[in-house]
Amino acid sequence: MGDRLLQAAGLLVLALALVTLGALLADVFSDGSGRLSWQFLTDPPSRFPASAGIYPQLIGSLYVMVVTAALTLPMGIGAAIYLEEYGGGGRLARIIEVNIANLAGVPSVIYGLLGLGLFVRWMNLGPSILAGAATLALLVLPVVILSTREALRTVPMSAREGSYALGATKWQTIWHQVLPGALPGIFTGLILAMSRAIGETAPLITIGALTYIPFAPTGLDSRFTVLPIQIYNWVSRPQAPFLENAAAGIIVLLLVLLTMNSIAVVLRDHFQKART
Repeated sequence: MGDRLLQAAGLLVLALALVTLGALLADVFSDGSGRLSWQFLTDPPSRFPASAGIYPQLIGSLYVMVVTAALTLPMGIGAAIYLEEYGGGGRLARIIEVNIANLAGVPSVIYGLLGLGLFVRWMNLGPSILAGAATLALLVLPVVILSTREALRTVPMSAREGSYALGATKWQTIWHQVLPGALPGIFTGLILAMSRAIGETAPLITIGALTYIPFAPTGLDSRFTVLPIQIYNWVSRPQAPFLENAAAGIIVLLLVLLTMNSIAVVLRDHFQKART
């Protein structure tokens, strides 16, 4: 009886969440679909809502996400391999594990303050794309580490033992047997990490990302802004046409997120089929 009640409660919560999400999406698409056009995607922002676009913000978001993924994956996978394959439950490994678990619950604005002090001022990177991507990499790093550790645990011990029996070293075993088997789980963690990073505004505003910028970034040292910041800027305006622009920006942001996730899912399924 108790299990049925819990199951019914879970289904009710899921149904309410789906209805709420559907209503929000319907409202966003109703308000913003009329503003979607090639001009909206290729023009810079403007104080006139009818001629405002999101090109600099779109390019900035793509730049930041690519650099964030490039920074997060090596660090996250390396840390997970050390903790799972080399740490051996030692004191240093336990300290790192506790800190990773704590970092996963830290508010994002704290990461912005860390990025401001470490990357912008101490490393003298300024409020650039590299500083913003490094800040977001720290933000999502715990997600990648935890998901990669879980993925490494799914690789059966027999694969490691068979590799050792054939004379492979520990690193050769990890590189040729463990990592290929864990790649589907690693890509799942990357999807979760990038899904969180693409919607962040507080850390980027804290490090000095611009609210308004009329030009697209051209390199890692360029000043930048991202779609969520521009959406926030439009939502704060009292004029109704700017709210329509914000809804259109949300649609584009969702499409970018779905495209990124789809690419990761395709790669995950490819590697999963290659192992079977």
